[in-house]
Amino acid sequence: MAAQALPFLRWSRSASSLSARSSTAAAPLRLFSALRRPPAAARCEAGSKVMLKGMDYSEVESWVQAQGYRPGQALMLWKCLYGNNVWAHCHDELTGLNKDFRKMITERADLKALTVKDILTASDGTRKILFSLEDGPVIETVIIPCARGRTTVCVSSQVGCAMNCQFCFTGRMGLRKHLSTAEIVEQAVFARRLFSDEFGAITNVVFMGMGEPFHNIDNVMKASAIMVDEQGLHFSPRKVTVSTSGLVPQIKRFLHESNCSLAVSLNATTDEVRNWIMPINRKYNLNLLLGTLREELCLRKNYRVLFEYVMLSGVNDSMDDAKRLIDLVQGIPCKINLISFNPHSGSQFKPTPDEKILEFRNVLIQGGLIVFVRLSRGDDQMAACGQLGEPGNYQLPLLHVPEKFQVAL
Repeated sequence: MAAQALPFLRWSRSASSLSARSSTAAAPLRLFSALRRPPAAARCEAGSKVMLKGMDYSEVESWVQAQGYRPGQALMLWKCLYGNNVWAHCHDELTGLNKDFRKMITERADLKALTVKDILTASDGTRKILFSLEDGPVIETVIIPCARGRTTVCVSSQVGCAMNCQFCFTGRMGLRKHLSTAEIVEQAVFARRLFSDEFGAITNVVFMGMGEPFHNIDNVMKASAIMVDEQGLHFSPRKVTVSTSGLVPQIKRFLHESNCSLAVSLNATTDEVRNWIMPINRKYNLNLLLGTLREELCLRKNYRVLFEYVMLSGVNDSMDDAKRLIDLVQGIPCKINLISFNPHSGSQFKPTPDEKILEFRNVLIQGGLIVFVRLSRGDDQMAACGQLGEPGNYQLPLLHVPEKFQVAL
C-alpha cells in the first residue's frame, strides 16, 4: 500500500460491517452506478477494436494517422482520455472532437478496460474498488486520502501473485493473470474520475496492490510512462512508486529506463529469514539485491530507494535485526518504511507491538537512517498492506517454518 511519511499511529480494527455507505461517498457512488456497465456503443466483440488505453501517445498518434486523420487530432483524443478533467470512458464523452473523427473512434476503438463491481468504504475513509476484468477475474485498487492534501491510488499489476511471500494474502492466490497496460492505467483513471471531487487531486500512485509489478514489467513500465505523460494524467515521476520483492534484472532495467521511484520490499536482515518469508530471495539473495542497488544508485543523483519492512513479531523485529539493517543498507541512498503487519485469514504471523516498532525505529535513526512508520489504512475492509485479493479454494502452500521461529508463531 501507499508509502506515507507519517507519524506513527495504529488504527483500531473494527469488526463492524461497513456495507452501508457514508454520506460523503454519495457522489462517487452515483457515478459508480453509472459506470457499472459500459454503454452499448462502448461494448464490442473481443479483438474487434483497439484498446486506446493500452497505447502510449506515440502509438495513439500513429494509429490516428493510419486512420487518415491529422496528428493534432491524436493529441485532442489523448486529452479526452487522460487530461482536461474528462477521463473519457465512453464515446459520448469525447468532447471537442469533430463528428467524423468521433464516429471513426466509435467504430474502431474501445475506451474502457475495467468495470466497477463494488466500492467498499473503511472507517478511516480509505476506499477499496473491486474491478471486474473483461474475462471474469476481479482485481482490487485502494484510494487512500490524506488530511494533508495528498491522496494516493494503490494499483494492482496482476491477478494474484507468483512470489508466495508468506505474510501476504495476495500471495496465497498464486499467479492467475498479468494485467494489460490498459487495465493498469485505468485504475488511476477511475481514481481521478470517481474521487477527485471528494478528495481533491489524486497526487500519488503506488504499484503496491495485487501482484509483483516487475513480473509484469513490460506492461508496468508502459503504464507508468502513460501516467507521467505531461499531456495526460501528468503525475510527477517522483510520486509514482513501483514496488518489487527483489527481481534483480528487472530492477536494473527499471533504473535505466524509468524516472519513476523505486521501492524494495526487504522484510528481513538475514538470508535464512528472507528465504523463508520471501522465496524470491533463494534466487536473488540479500547480497546480490543490495549490491545491485548500491552499484546502480551510485550513478544517480538525488535518488533514494524506499525499503519497505513489514514487522513480524519474533521473526524480524529484534534489536539485532535493526543493527544488521543499518549495516546492510550502508552506501545505498535510501529511506526505510516500517510497516505493521496486517493480519488476514490463515496468517501465521503476529504484528510487532507498537512500542517495539518505536524502539526499532529509534535504533535505525540513531544509526543515521531516514525512517518512517506507515499507518495501517483500510484494514477493517481488507484494504491495508498485504490484505488484498481472494485466494479461494486453491492456495499456494505455506513454507516450512525454521525451528527457531516456531515458538514466535
